[in-house]
Amino acid sequence: MKFFSAMVLTALISFVACLFFPWWSVALSAFLVAALIHQQPGKAWLAGFLGLFILWTVLAIWKDNSNEGILSKRMAELFPLGGSSFMLIIVTGLIGALVAGMAALSASYLRNNKL
Repeated sequence: MKFFSAMVLTALISFVACLFFPWWSVALSAFLVAALIHQQPGKAWLAGFLGLFILWTVLAIWKDNSNEGILSKRMAELFPLGGSSFMLIIVTGLIGALVAGMAALSASYLRNNKL
């Protein structure tokens, strides 16, 4: 239950934080959630990772559908993705997920060391 709660809270707080602050505020959100909900480091990392991966992937799909994939197709051509909008959406989700996962892992280790 703690894992699911941490995952959902990370996604919700990150969504709200990104409305007012820069994109990297997801790291602060994941750090805060992992510091408040104590879990083992591996579970904390996975909760932060999955929470942000799902959030950013869903948001990227929503934005992609709202402009009929025009922008994502052009952006995918700039990167070595073969013009695949789907791969661009996955890469977008992975970037946010790695940032949040590492922030959650840092908070979990900090809490375990009780600095």
